[in-house]
Amino acid sequence: MIVGKTGEGLLYAVKRGGSAVAYCSLSVRCGTRDEGDFPPGIAHFMEHTLFKGTSKKSARAINGCLDRLGGELNAFTGKEKIVIHATILKEDLGKAEGLLLELASCPTFPSEEIETERGVVIDEIKSYADSPADDVYDKFEEKLLAGHPLGKSILGTAASVRKIKSEDLRAFHAGGFTPDNMAMAVVADIDEKRMEAALLKAVSKAFGHETSQGAPRLMAPLSPREPFHERITKRNHEANAVIGCLAPSLYGGKDRFSTILYGNIIGGPASNSMLNSLLRERNGWVYGVDASYNQFRETGVLAISLGCERENLGKCLDAVDKVIRKTQDKPLSDSALKAAKKQLLGQLAISSDNGETQCLSMGESLLAYGTIFSSEENRTRIEAVTSEDIQDIALRSFSEANTSSLVFL
Repeated sequence: MIVGKTGEGLLYAVKRGGSAVAYCSLSVRCGTRDEGDFPPGIAHFMEHTLFKGTSKKSARAINGCLDRLGGELNAFTGKEKIVIHATILKEDLGKAEGLLLELASCPTFPSEEIETERGVVIDEIKSYADSPADDVYDKFEEKLLAGHPLGKSILGTAASVRKIKSEDLRAFHAGGFTPDNMAMAVVADIDEKRMEAALLKAVSKAFGHETSQGAPRLMAPLSPREPFHERITKRNHEANAVIGCLAPSLYGGKDRFSTILYGNIIGGPASNSMLNSLLRERNGWVYGVDASYNQFRETGVLAISLGCERENLGKCLDAVDKVIRKTQDKPLSDSALKAAKKQLLGQLAISSDNGETQCLSMGESLLAYGTIFSSEENRTRIEAVTSEDIQDIALRSFSEANTSSLVFL
């Protein structure tokens, strides 16, 4: 793998894969948290409208650029980043790289295309609200992080999206889409030196040799907050609940890896996770329950999410409390900890075997740390976690003073 930085300030990494398919991604450190005084939802709306025309291509040309080669072009918005990525045959990798860089460097946000896409985004907002499992989590995170830029909704509202104009998009783009806020990752079965040379040429063509003149982004402090326990009547078919807390950030060191392992133990994707075993496999109270750990620059969010029949809500919440208390009261045995580590490492290895997953993960790591950690480095950090570390995370994270909940009934 080659990791470097262009003269324009853009971080990059190229890795040789073993497939006829190539993957590339462009991650930009410009997300919902950076919206400032712009209308809420502008980061997500800009992600949609990047595809609506550049100074070199029309929206129609952009849509057909990779489609006619059998490739795929996609994007997503997070609270701290916007990512555009492509999957293509390896012989067409240069076309995909050039397109991603073009979309990032010279979008035009034409008014007529903006109006068409506005309706699409508003429909997405409304349809998302029809999914209570997603809606309850988003509302929980907004309340937990209220008062901080991370507490903003990614989608915004229909009313806020209606306020966004082409000039707003151009101004927001100019402030965040600078090379030193970007990371490009490529995975393809091509010699790494050749990939690096082609990528550097494409970046130079897109950005020239200009570097950002903006001030560095400062991290806003996360002020202490009171826990909340709220129930909202929704009259949905099932009850949906989130129980969660603030957790270690991207830069949480050992605590971060302890939290990753702890979350997988209590509510990971496997059927033998503690919550899945108790709520679904043993009692059949839920279709799904999981523990998620979202990591940001200043903090993280560790949350348990579930949906169940209304009459089972009390039993489910009691069971969640039972699982948490069990992890707080007694450290894991050596055998249980060893099995948990093996399971997590297996899941990570299988996930990283997917080229697209590798590519997106590389971009995320470059933005957060300026480098990419090897599988062995991550294994060493996971193996270093002790039973006492897991118990300490359980005690600190799910303390009474730190735990909040939101229920849709």
